[in-house]
Amino acid sequence: MLSDLSAEDAKLVTLARATRARTRAAEGAAVRDTDGRTYAACTVALDTVELTALQLAVAMALSSGVKGLEAAAVVTDAGSADVNVVRHFAGANIPVVLADGTGEVRDVRHT
Repeated sequence: MLSDLSAEDAKLVTLARATRARTRAAEGAAVRDTDGRTYAACTVALDTVELTALQLAVAMALSSGVKGLEAAAVVTDAGSADVNVVRHFAGANIPVVLADGTGEVRDVRHT
């Protein structure tokens, strides 16, 4: 449940939900860097490019010069989300909150 999360992790879910709703995308994601800044993104599904929301959020953080991540959230109606991009960039034991479109937390996975 969202209320079981820290305030900062709940903020990531809220940002991911808002991004998904605003763009009507399949997924929304948000990441928090080691300085506390957040980056939110949605799924990109074009004929020539497909990125998950989490891949794009990590790419946005990287393009801003981020050196590491401390948490992430993905809002999707799919049963799961691929967290490999977080693992590859930020390493092991980074929490990734998985929530549905209502913000109900289904799982917290660690990379």
